[in-house]
Amino acid sequence: MARPVAVVVVVVVAAFLAGLLTSEIAAEIAQNSADFYNLGRRRLPQQSLCLELIEPSGYSCSEHKIQTKDGYLLGLQRVSSRSGDLRTQLGPPVLLQHGLFMAGDAWFLNSPEESMGFVLADQGFDVWVGNVRGTRWSHGHVSLSEDDKNFWDWSWQELAEYDLAEMIHHIYSITNSKVFIVGHSQGTIMSLAALTQPDIAEMVEAATLLCPISYLEHITAKFVLRMVNMHLDQMILAMGIHELNFRSDWGVNLLDSICDGHVDCNDLLTSITGKNCCFNNTRVDFYLDYEPHPTSTKNLHHLFQMIRKGTFSKYDYGILKNLKLYGQLKPPSYDLGLIPKSLPLLMAYGGNDDLADVEDFRHTLKELQSTPELVYLENYGHIDFIVSIKAKEDLHDRVVGFFRSWGKSSSS
Repeated sequence: MARPVAVVVVVVVAAFLAGLLTSEIAAEIAQNSADFYNLGRRRLPQQSLCLELIEPSGYSCSEHKIQTKDGYLLGLQRVSSRSGDLRTQLGPPVLLQHGLFMAGDAWFLNSPEESMGFVLADQGFDVWVGNVRGTRWSHGHVSLSEDDKNFWDWSWQELAEYDLAEMIHHIYSITNSKVFIVGHSQGTIMSLAALTQPDIAEMVEAATLLCPISYLEHITAKFVLRMVNMHLDQMILAMGIHELNFRSDWGVNLLDSICDGHVDCNDLLTSITGKNCCFNNTRVDFYLDYEPHPTSTKNLHHLFQMIRKGTFSKYDYGILKNLKLYGQLKPPSYDLGLIPKSLPLLMAYGGNDDLADVEDFRHTLKELQSTPELVYLENYGHIDFIVSIKAKEDLHDRVVGFFRSWGKSSSS
C-alpha cells in the first residue's frame, strides 16, 4: 500500500477506534500495555520453526512443505521426543492446529514441561505442527505474491476445506495411520467444519478441541463486540486492506495511534480474550517475538458475520454472489450432526473465556451426535489453554490420557 493511503487509513481507523474505546472499554483495558503496540519494533524470527524454536530445546524436527488444491504452500513440522529419532518414531500421529493470529510456534512457547507440542512428543506421539496460509512459517503461493490482494482472498472456510484437509491427508499418507487432532480457537472452527466432510473424518482417529468454537453469538469481549457492532471489518475491507498484519507499518502505526494518547492500552489481551488466570507475565517479551501472525481481513469479516448472525455457516457474499457460488440466497450452514457419532471428541473450555462462551459451547454440544468428554477449567481464559504454567496437570495429562485410551492409531 502506498504510504499516503496508509496514513489516511491509520488516521481514520485510529480516530474511529479512539472514539469507540474512550467509554467503558477504556476502563477495562488495564495492566501491561507497551508490549502490544511495540510489536513492529520487535525481532522477527529469521529461521525455520524447527531451527528457531524446537531443535534448540533438544527435539528432533523436520520441515515439510505441502500444496493445497488452491495453490497455497503450507509449512508443516514433524517433531519427536528428546530421546527419540524421527526415522524410528512409532507413536500415533497428532496434528496441532493453531488459532487466529497465531501459527505453529504457539505450541512451543513455554518450557518443554509446559508446552503441548513438547509434552506430546515426550509421550511418544508423532507430532505434526500445522501452519495455515499467510503465517510466517508457511511459504506463500505457487503464483500469487503476498502483495497481491488475491493472496488474501480467504477465510476460515478455506482454512478448513483446503489447508486442514491437505494437512490431514498428507500426514495420513506419510504415516499410514489415522490422525489425532488438537485444535485451539480458530483451529477448532476449522476442525469442526472439516469433520463434517466424510472423506476427512475417516482419516481422523479422535480430536481434542481447546476453547471450541462453532457459534459466536454470545461472546462477551467488549473490545471485540464494539468492533463488530461498528462494522470495523467492513470499513477496513472498503479501504482496500486485505492483509491484517500488526507488524506491518500501518498495523504498528494504528496501534501506536490508539495507545499513545488516545486510550490506555494496558492489558489489551484481557480485553479481547477474557482474564487469563495462569499466563506467565515474565515471558510476554518472548511470546511477542513470535506472535501475532498475519491473517486476512476477509477471515476477520467471516468471524464477525458469525457473531452478528449467530450462525456456523460459509462466508456470506451477499444475495447475488451467494446464488452464484452456493445456489441459494444465504450461505450454507455446516451441519455438526454430520460429524460421525463414532468419532471420539474431547472438548476443553474455560469459565473466563470471553470468546468461546459457555452458552455458545452448549449450542455446539446440542448439535453433535456424540457425547464428547468434557474438561471444564473454571479460571481459564482463552490463552491459558496454550500458555498456562499449570497446563500439565490441568490439561496435558487429560489430553494424553484421552488419546491413549483409543490405543494406537488405526492403519489404513
